[in-house]
Formats: sequence, structure tokens, C-alpha cells
Amino acid sequence: MAKESPGTGHPGRGGSGSGIQVRRIYDRADPADGARVLVDRLWPRGVSKEDARLTEWCKDAAPSSGLRRWYGHDPERFDGFAGRYREELAGPQPQAALRRLRELASDGPLTLLTATKDLPHSHVQILLEALRETG
Repeated sequence: MAKESPGTGHPGRGGSGSGIQVRRIYDRADPADGARVLVDRLWPRGVSKEDARLTEWCKDAAPSSGLRRWYGHDPERFDGFAGRYREELAGPQPQAALRRLRELASDGPLTLLTATKDLPHSHVQILLEALRETG
């Protein structure tokens, strides 16, 4: 199996998140994306639903609106954000969303899509870690 690139994952088959990659919703869809799932709570500006070519929109995997506003994409708050987001991911709706994402990943490549510009300091990195943990 191919090695994963740090922070994004490499497309391909396999459980435990090994076939999961992260991309921006503004990137052109690629056939290697497999299942394309938007994991933001808000619809991204300037993207039509047709152009997004989504398999699903998984809002319940995203941080709450309150947490997102508190964080404000401030890298200095990232550690606090990560801890709070992990707590949110323990709730029943986010757990159901994680199960669904793991199911999609077990069927083939999975691409998590976000509008966030700063991927290393985004919720998707924490989500990716959670998906790689046994669920």
C-alpha cells in the first residue's frame, strides 16, 4: 500500500482512514477522489452544487457554529480548538457522522472537502485523526 502524505492521506482502498485525503472544495474534482464529502457546516461561497460533485454533505462532522466562531481560524487558538472539537466529536450525531465516513472510506477512496484555506490548522486535520482511530 502507498505511503500517506503528512496531513492529507493518500487516495486508495483500506480501512482506518488509509484511503482518505483532504482537499479544498475549490480544487477541481478528480476521478481519483472517490467519494467526495463536504465536511463544513456552511456551504462554501462561489461553489455551485453541480460543480462540487459531492457524494454527501456531512454537516454533523463539522465543528459547531459556536466553536467555529470562537476559533476564528486563529492558529494561536488551534490547540484549544482541537480539544474542544474532539469533545464535540464524542457526541451522538458526530459519532454517527464518523461511522458514515468510515463506511465510505471502507468502500474506496474518500476525499474530505473543506473551504478552509489553512488546512494544517483546520478542523479537517482533527477529523482525519478521529477517522484513523478505531471507531
